[in-house]
Amino acid sequence: MKRSLKKSGGMFAAGLFLLLISTACQSGAANNSYKVIHTIEAGSTSEEQADSQQFTIGIVPKVMGISYFNVAEEGAMEAAKDLNVKVIYDGPPIADADKQIKVIQQLIDMPVDALAISANDPKKLLPVMQEARNKGIQVITWDADTLPEGREFFVNMVEAETLGRHLLDTLAWNTDETGEYAIMTGALSASNQNEWMKWMKQQQKEYYPKMKLVDIVATDDDPQKAYETAKGLLDKHPNLSGIIGNSSVGPPAAAQAVKEAGREVKVVGLSTPNLMRDYLKDGSAQMATLWSPKKLGYLTVVLAKNLLEGRRPTDGENIYNVGNVRVNGDRVIMGEPIDFTAENVDQYDF
Repeated sequence: MKRSLKKSGGMFAAGLFLLLISTACQSGAANNSYKVIHTIEAGSTSEEQADSQQFTIGIVPKVMGISYFNVAEEGAMEAAKDLNVKVIYDGPPIADADKQIKVIQQLIDMPVDALAISANDPKKLLPVMQEARNKGIQVITWDADTLPEGREFFVNMVEAETLGRHLLDTLAWNTDETGEYAIMTGALSASNQNEWMKWMKQQQKEYYPKMKLVDIVATDDDPQKAYETAKGLLDKHPNLSGIIGNSSVGPPAAAQAVKEAGREVKVVGLSTPNLMRDYLKDGSAQMATLWSPKKLGYLTVVLAKNLLEGRRPTDGENIYNVGNVRVNGDRVIMGEPIDFTAENVDQYDF
């Protein structure tokens, strides 16, 4: 039985792996400092902006140097310019909670007026987030949540249940609803990815009894590790029918491994159209799903500035450059997932 969900509507060759790894290493070298990605100079904006207070907002991704968070940074930069705020975009060189805590501590010590954090570990980050709040810094989360007591609200991309069920559907559509499959997750401690996996499992249990989950492996959001992990899955499971990647490095790594192995293994999951374009077109991957990371970065800065001005998000609120958002308790939902296929991937560029 196939659950009906609306379908809307992508280059991990060895050179790209090296490029991304190099970028991540370079960001690590600069991790003892911070990067100001946009500052409006006095007199460069309207009189109204010049008279307003300029806030400093720290945006902390899970990891620096991968495509997804690079595009989110572009959105944060654009919002900084539009809103006359100073944005510091800095994160750890690898997806590691302890390294992320050090970055957050540096931002607290500066200090910043607000922090927006994509949490690598919801529990480990709680003390440093509470420290920031005790010092008068407004704290929100984006992309990946932490425990509620650590922040004001969470800026989410999509509803977790909708996304998790949909990802399983996209694989089932391409495997005739049967066979063994594996999940390549980012970090085993990431709350958002664990929530998506919960709903993937539930969708398979309810609607696809002939499918079987045989493995869950972590990539730590590292492109090279993702590639090696994907090759390991193919070696370990000779009857594997499909792979779902639920972080941006997973699907392109799996597609590259499948292409090299010449295996009939279907690849779907969360990644950018630019990373997946060649694989979708040559058939190494069947579908990629995502939202706009640029809009997510933009929205995060807008909501952080609004919070500093005493305004919380409201359900149905229209955000310039983003659209109408939904608010469910202490969670803001940006929109719905977008599916990229060989037929439509050239319509997107991020």
